[in-house]
Amino acid sequence: MTGQVRTVDGRVAGRRGQETRQKLLDCLREMLSTSPYRDVKVIDVARMAGTSPATFYQYFPDVEGAVLEIAEEMAEDSVELKQLVDGKSWAGKTGFTTSEDLVEGFLAFWRKNDAILRVVTLGAAEGDKRFFKIRMKVLNSVAGPLAEAISANQGKTDRSVDASGLSGALVSLLASAAEHTKAFTSWGVKAKDLKPTLALQIYLGVTGKKPPK
Repeated sequence: MTGQVRTVDGRVAGRRGQETRQKLLDCLREMLSTSPYRDVKVIDVARMAGTSPATFYQYFPDVEGAVLEIAEEMAEDSVELKQLVDGKSWAGKTGFTTSEDLVEGFLAFWRKNDAILRVVTLGAAEGDKRFFKIRMKVLNSVAGPLAEAISANQGKTDRSVDASGLSGALVSLLASAAEHTKAFTSWGVKAKDLKPTLALQIYLGVTGKKPPK
């Protein structure tokens, strides 16, 4: 971790303190990937990090506070999703490749951050505005540029298309698919078959056209 980091009581943490704080976050990430969020306790995180609960409380008010730190970092990383859409061509075969790259990148990002995204989604669903804001930051990294792409394509020929509404629907589709991969498996849908299906829906939504053969 770089930059100035402060403890809960406002003191500036030194290099060793920053390393300890980061180790606690790393251990919490690992625990979230194997245990239900509500089962994770401060004493367990501290034990895994080789330190004490008292040390944990020097840097975080509670487990939820540490989870929010991880979630904020993840949301900052979601800028990479914007790059999958921003300024990309949606014309012809190149456009369908753009759609495929978006689906691939979105699912990969969700898979990489699955543990923390599950917590963020749960918190947002329960009405926690902090988690809702983080979830929307992730989704908006795609929704914004996707709405612009829809306006630039369908907006030229069909004024009735609500670019923001359609973009939101497409991003919701991607998020739902990413969150329910086990459901698709139970329906006999393999990952290699899901991706082109999603890419087709995205391409149709953005361009209003069937993909070129």
